Amino acid sequence: MTERLPSARRDRYADDDRPPPARLAYDAHTWREIAHLLANFPMALIGFVYTVTVLFTSAFLTMTVIGFPLLAAGLMGARQLGKLERARARALLGVRMDEPSPLPLRSTRHGVFAQLWMALKDPVGWRTVLYDFIRLPWGILTFTLTLVSLFVLWPVLPFLARGLTNADRAMVRGLLSPSDELERRIAELESDRGVVVDTAAADLRRIERDLHDGAQARLVNLAMGLGLAKEKLLDGQADDQVAAMVEEAHGEVKLALQELRDLARGIHPAVLTDRGLDAALSSVASRCTVPVKVTVDLESRPAEAIEGIAYFTVSELLQNVSKHSGARSASVEVWRTDDRLLIQVGDDGRGGARLDGGTGMRGLAERLDAVDGLFVVDSPEGGPTTVTAELPWRDRDRDRDRQRPTG
Repeated sequence: MTERLPSARRDRYADDDRPPPARLAYDAHTWREIAHLLANFPMALIGFVYTVTVLFTSAFLTMTVIGFPLLAAGLMGARQLGKLERARARALLGVRMDEPSPLPLRSTRHGVFAQLWMALKDPVGWRTVLYDFIRLPWGILTFTLTLVSLFVLWPVLPFLARGLTNADRAMVRGLLSPSDELERRIAELESDRGVVVDTAAADLRRIERDLHDGAQARLVNLAMGLGLAKEKLLDGQADDQVAAMVEEAHGEVKLALQELRDLARGIHPAVLTDRGLDAALSSVASRCTVPVKVTVDLESRPAEAIEGIAYFTVSELLQNVSKHSGARSASVEVWRTDDRLLIQVGDDGRGGARLDGGTGMRGLAERLDAVDGLFVVDSPEGGPTTVTAELPWRDRDRDRDRQRPTG
């Protein structure tokens, strides 16, 4: 969770996080700065020993299979040291700084080697290593000057402490702030692109399987049945036998057509293309086993890709309501807030839904995460359940203009 400076500290430094000017008086700001400088040496020593141990041990073991995993673990540990230093800078120096985003190493959308590579190239971990490596001389210097000044240079210590801690503030902001989160996010989205490709391939395999086991098998049976009927006609056999075979073939045709319609609806329903989310979600809701109230408040239609993801998200959630919730009623709300499309599906069922509950929730979360969306499940035991999905908004017309060839 991202940590932010408490509101009282924000009020104290209204415009920025610079402390008030140094004075001869030993006020609370000065004592906090002195405490920070005296703690510099032990903290710098811990960080330096940790960094040197991790780097040298990992470098020595890179010839074996455990070298790179050990280095990745060391960088993750460096992240924790950086978190401790940021907390110290907030508490004692008043530095306003958010926490970097955590590495998504627990997500199932990344394989083991992808997670290892993500940890190895983590910029936050490497900048923390650099910070800990160069801090030891500075920690010794600031600790010694502060300790001596407490007994020798007492009158000027507030000014000395302010100058030294300003250098500390600059180092913390320069090396420990989440300044390159954009680059890390780009790398994560590049990894997510592979997830999208895998999902598309899985969907194609599902369509192929459904065609092979469903409509294709029925059409093969239909062809065989019509061939037998033709042979019986040519052999002059009884019309009632041929009529029965034709009737059976007619039934197979109707079933095959229904399966093809269902398959086409699963790929992209015509009602969504023609009439938008309101009509498409109302159609999905009508097939739910419990009454569903649908509210769609959109002045325009989102891009086709976003609209499709929204549709299939609601469709999957309502299937879960039908199969697992034991609810008496459900609701679907869709609206736009700034540049985000929000979806909320709720029911008054038994609750207990989880991302790892085996009801497709994790797949939905991964699909939304791959397009920079969010997926939140609130489902205590005993209910009710509320699932909120958030997608980036892109205008349909702008998307079409971007895709239209030029020249």
